[in-house]
Amino acid sequence: MRLASYRPAGESGRRTGLVVGERDDWWLHPFPDGTDLVGLLAADPADREAAADAAAQTDGLRPGQVVLLPPVYPVAMRDFLTFEAHVEGVGKGMQGHASVPPEWYAAPSFLFMAPHAVTGAHDDVAMPPDTQRLDYELEIAAIICRDVRNVTPERARAAIGGYCVMNDWSARDVQGREMRLGLGPSKGKDFATTIGPWVVTADELDDCRDADGFLDLAMTVRVNGVETGADRSSHMGWSFEHLVSYASRASWVKAGEVLASGTCASGALAEAWGRTGSLTPPPLQVGDVVEMTIERLGTVRNRVVESTEPVPPIVPARRRVPQGV
Repeated sequence: MRLASYRPAGESGRRTGLVVGERDDWWLHPFPDGTDLVGLLAADPADREAAADAAAQTDGLRPGQVVLLPPVYPVAMRDFLTFEAHVEGVGKGMQGHASVPPEWYAAPSFLFMAPHAVTGAHDDVAMPPDTQRLDYELEIAAIICRDVRNVTPERARAAIGGYCVMNDWSARDVQGREMRLGLGPSKGKDFATTIGPWVVTADELDDCRDADGFLDLAMTVRVNGVETGADRSSHMGWSFEHLVSYASRASWVKAGEVLASGTCASGALAEAWGRTGSLTPPPLQVGDVVEMTIERLGTVRNRVVESTEPVPPIVPARRRVPQGV
């Protein structure tokens, strides 16, 4: 089942709909006003099916009649680092690592993201300030539908309501400056994160698991119609159940959170830059269109546009006056 958040074109508000059809040839059937997408994900499967059957009887809307919104406005977002090949490539360029750090293998590390920066599947993304190295990151994301704490991987599966495509936009030069101070990226990533186009419920993907229980979905990214990266989600070092379990250690993972896989192999320009030692392919520019497709999950497609938003200048630190002067 595919569940979308949307608003009718030319209107405001937020509604939940059932998506029926394929690729760009789909219909969106509204659920009753007030239907919560995360609540549907958490519902008993039989109740969810009954609600979907009722929605399917309503008049459907065509793609041109709706604006797809981010499926959820997350209560929190965590971005993991689970693809070993990506860690190797991007680490060479951004941190000067000769190989994958041994610490990577010990636990599925993550950073917290800016949940208020999410954008819809087809929204324009404004070029952020202070960067000459705008990049994309192709990821798969899980939507949490139940609160869990200290949960085992086996029990964690019930907390995952569904999955969607994520583009973790990154200003690599800003990120690099921040990480030299021993901090994770903040301003380098807080301007936009695309999630969508909808959520595919977890039960719909049970037939897409490999022998170890990992989701095995083809992932591709194109810039201006040219494929620039591809991988499979089964190449993750940990499953999503492992990610939820680790995040919940002595901590709450709440319904409405988004947990992302991290970038797949060849899923970011910075990985190629690290391997080649040059900015090839070049950083994203205004006018570029980034399209990401994950098998069974759909496609997000965003254009980079010039920002018209004035931003305040950066104020450098007040330097400490030496003692005795």
